Amino acid sequence: MAYKIKSKHAQRVLVELGDNLKTARLKRRISVKDFADRVGVSARTITRLEKGDDGVSTGTLAMACLVLGEIHRIGSLLDPASDDTGLLLERNRLPKRIQVKSGKIPNRPASGDRNDSKVDRVDDQGVSF
Repeated sequence: MAYKIKSKHAQRVLVELGDNLKTARLKRRISVKDFADRVGVSARTITRLEKGDDGVSTGTLAMACLVLGEIHRIGSLLDPASDDTGLLLERNRLPKRIQVKSGKIPNRPASGDRNDSKVDRVDDQGVSF
C-alpha cells in the first residue's frame, strides 16, 4: 500500500508543482504523449504528476525536469548555502569564546626576524611567491 501524505500544506505544494510542470510543458508545446515518451513513463503517470499525485516517483520528477531543461532546479532544491534555517542554527552553535587547551600561545615571529627580509616576487602571470 502506498504512503499518502497527511499534511494538507505538503499536498498543496505538490499540486502547485504539478501545475508548474504542466505550464512548462505547454509553453514548450509538448503533448502529454510526447512528454511521457521522452520521460520514459506512461501518459497516465504524467497526468498524475501534473495533478500533484504523491505516488509518482522522484525519479519521474527528475526526468520530467530534465526533458524540460530544468534539471538544475532539482540539484539546488536544498542548497546548504541557501538554507537560512540551517545557516542560523549553525551560527548559533559556534562557540562564543575559544579556549587554548595547553594554556600556551603559539609562537609568532617577532618583527625584524628573518621572515620580514623576504621579498615577494611576482612572475609574468601576476602570481606571487
